[in-house]
Amino acid sequence: MRAVFLDFGSVTRGDMDCAALERAISPWQYHHDSSEAEVLERIREAEVIVSNKVFISRAAIAAAKHLKLICVAATGYNNVDLVAAFERNIPVCNVRGYATPSVVQHVFMLMLNLARHFVDYQELVKRGGWQESRFFCPLDFGIQELSGKTLGIIGYGELGHAVAQIAQAFGMQVLIADHKDKLPRSGRMAFDEVMQQADFITLHCPLSPDTHHLISRREFELMKPSAYLINTARGQLVNEADLLHCLSTSRIAGAAIDVIQEEPPGKDNPILQQQPVNLIITPHIAWASRESRQRLLDQLAGNIGNFLQNRPFNQIIDVLNYTPK
Repeated sequence: MRAVFLDFGSVTRGDMDCAALERAISPWQYHHDSSEAEVLERIREAEVIVSNKVFISRAAIAAAKHLKLICVAATGYNNVDLVAAFERNIPVCNVRGYATPSVVQHVFMLMLNLARHFVDYQELVKRGGWQESRFFCPLDFGIQELSGKTLGIIGYGELGHAVAQIAQAFGMQVLIADHKDKLPRSGRMAFDEVMQQADFITLHCPLSPDTHHLISRREFELMKPSAYLINTARGQLVNEADLLHCLSTSRIAGAAIDVIQEEPPGKDNPILQQQPVNLIITPHIAWASRESRQRLLDQLAGNIGNFLQNRPFNQIIDVLNYTPK
């Protein structure tokens, strides 16, 4: 059986072990990346296709006459025309839970950087500020402890649970937000109350019509002036224009984001052009530890192997039960 990975370069820097993939199915064609024009030709003879972010359109699905399975090398699957796959009776699967340790580690790296101004102090040393100081310990930037602070978690799935556990180890109080405009369930708190009480707010909810621009001017106005926002989920959860305004006016103390609305961003992207001093930006790397990427490939291999052996796998579409919206 022939398998094609359309954007293998998005998950490897030459450091991945593909043995599990090769055992699951062969032969493979690994493409570093694929343009829209290249997709149709590359999948024409494929029975299994894998894509991280390359869009699998209706036209692509129609062109792949031998196609039996579509694998998304990510948890989100908005890069596949699900209706077209359903109409061809082609199951679609994704990978899940592979990046939890990596993302949680990144969340606390960002949180600690905001609390301790690590980057600012590193730059101070590089420009000679420590050498010129009259004291052994320059106190140019404020330093806070996480212990005793309140962390608000928006989105309490696997990632939210894992973040909560580490936060408690740091001695933080954890508040779990329920859905906006909903009465809180047991163990949760009303969304607005979490926004008002938290010293740090971290986002771990999926992107949907209900969560698009979940955090905008109204929510920033609820936050403490001393509070920080962390987003390692999806860029579209946050209204970037409102974020820039609130950072530039010190409405909130700062933010750290690993995701933005357009990825990769254009050179004229406002959030990158302005880059307020109280904003930390990393390039969507929270998930990307070597171990996480290896788990991703191994889970892909498991999905393919299980599919071929008629065993359960991470189906997004069960072609027997799927109802197109």
